[in-house]
Amino acid sequence: MPQSAGENSPTLRPDTAPNQDEHPWLAAARRHGAAFADKPYWDPGIPALVVRRWPDLTACLVALFFFWLSLTPSLVPRPWYFQGVIGGITAAIGYGIGATLSGLFRLTFSRRPSQEMRARSWLALYVITPPLVILLLSQSADMQRELRRLQELPPTLTWHSLMITLIALGVAALLVVIARTIRLGTRLLTRLLHRFVPWPVAVALALSLSSIVVVFGTRDVVFERGVLSIADRVAAAKDRSTDEGVLRPFSPLLSGSPDSLVSWEDLGNKGRSFTGGALSGDEIARFNGRPAQTPIRVYVGRAAYDDYAQGARLAVRELERTGAFDRTVLAISGTTGTGWINPTTVEALEFMNSGDTAVVTMQYSYLPSWASFVVDREEAGNATRALVDAVHERWSREPADTRPKLVVFGESMGVQAVEASFDGIEDLLDRTDGALLIGPPDGSPIHGALTEDRDPGSPVWRPVYRDGEHVRFAQFPESDLSIGDATWAEPRVVYLQNASDPVVWWTPHLMFQRPEWLRQPLGPDVTGAIDWFPLVTFWQTTVDMAVSYGAPAPHGHRYGSNPVDAWEAVIPPPDWAPQDTRRLKTLLELRHPPRSGWAGKPE
Repeated sequence: MPQSAGENSPTLRPDTAPNQDEHPWLAAARRHGAAFADKPYWDPGIPALVVRRWPDLTACLVALFFFWLSLTPSLVPRPWYFQGVIGGITAAIGYGIGATLSGLFRLTFSRRPSQEMRARSWLALYVITPPLVILLLSQSADMQRELRRLQELPPTLTWHSLMITLIALGVAALLVVIARTIRLGTRLLTRLLHRFVPWPVAVALALSLSSIVVVFGTRDVVFERGVLSIADRVAAAKDRSTDEGVLRPFSPLLSGSPDSLVSWEDLGNKGRSFTGGALSGDEIARFNGRPAQTPIRVYVGRAAYDDYAQGARLAVRELERTGAFDRTVLAISGTTGTGWINPTTVEALEFMNSGDTAVVTMQYSYLPSWASFVVDREEAGNATRALVDAVHERWSREPADTRPKLVVFGESMGVQAVEASFDGIEDLLDRTDGALLIGPPDGSPIHGALTEDRDPGSPVWRPVYRDGEHVRFAQFPESDLSIGDATWAEPRVVYLQNASDPVVWWTPHLMFQRPEWLRQPLGPDVTGAIDWFPLVTFWQTTVDMAVSYGAPAPHGHRYGSNPVDAWEAVIPPPDWAPQDTRRLKTLLELRHPPRSGWAGKPE
């Protein structure tokens, strides 16, 4: 029986039926559009594909949710390019979680969504995502502007929404491809092992071996032999250099001079800046309006000694050579990883005491602080403890009524180094006449104990310890250092710590534990829009550390001229008036203006 025309021809949807008057290009576009609506995703039908597999819908939804979480504000305002990186990392974490949940669902339930439902879900995602992302980025920009207002930054903020999205997509895609490549390798390894052992054993062995390769390969090859090795070479070259404008001193009161026991070359980059940029007695006298001495600065570079005990003995001999034990104030400083000491903190002490001071420190590393935190964390304490013990022993032999006041100070990693030199707050109070500790990082032992044992009702960002009898915390020293009618006994310890300083609050515990600094009441420069999210807050705070110098003092990791107020409280200088404090703060702000932009710490 003859077939009727078109009986076996494909059935056409009404919206794709051919139109004799329609242009061929328009007809082709209509057909492709209909095909895309029926299947708006790529599915080659090859289950073995791992790296080139189409993204999982559930994983994409979770990734989008995590990307939204990454747009919430954190401790300090961040530039758009860092927001893109945070968004990409966070979205990749969300994708991994979503993919895991989707896989568990497929293992548990045999029923699968129909192709029509899957197509409609993808189409809905395509339609909803662009306006949703635009809305979220707009809200994020508003929250960043509010945070800028709290931290006294200009209200202008360029929030490149398109670039943030592209960077986040690129970073997330790269991380997902890396994860899939690892998964593919694990699958191939499992099949290889299955030739010799049962399947469950092969799976367990392959997962174990892959984990070992990823963990140790990332740590030993990528990080230690890659990142740290490059950082070491760069830092070593920097340590051998001398900053522009720094000249060798000729005063016998300074290390690196012709009379010094430590050669100019052995000081290292930061040591040369420390002694080569020292104040003269004439500079101090012009400011104070009365005679002043040239301050003593003793610096023992890492190249000048073989072990910490030898370096500490060399430091004591330098102190003896310069007559440091005859000065009014003798200060021991902890350094950051590179050996940097904040010049504002040192000069404040010297101006306030008319140069009748001696400052001593010992470099334990030339690595930047982040690298030193990873590989030299204990070494910082070991080196500084050797120095403190040696100086304290020599200082103790001086007559009690004529020896100088012995104080210690440090900033950032220098705080951790100083605190590790004592067995607790009581030991620090027993062995010194005071301390100034600025921006203490997580893991600083005494700071952690004081914060944990703070008086009930005081917030973690401004703790009160035993009614402030010996120890007080401040972000705005002119007001924070006063605690009602409480008596402030000597010796005194001042912690300068900003509520918005990510260096103070960063800890791996942020990944899975809500921090105390997010409890009400929040710090004075922390936005109420901030919140804690597992994993997300950790990455936000990690990036915050990289931009913690983007806000003016006293916000982020900037402390500006606040050491002037702090020193005035720790060891009040004679004949010093409030107007002198204001004048000195202005002078130091002019001498050491903050670096512009989002640069990191100047050490």
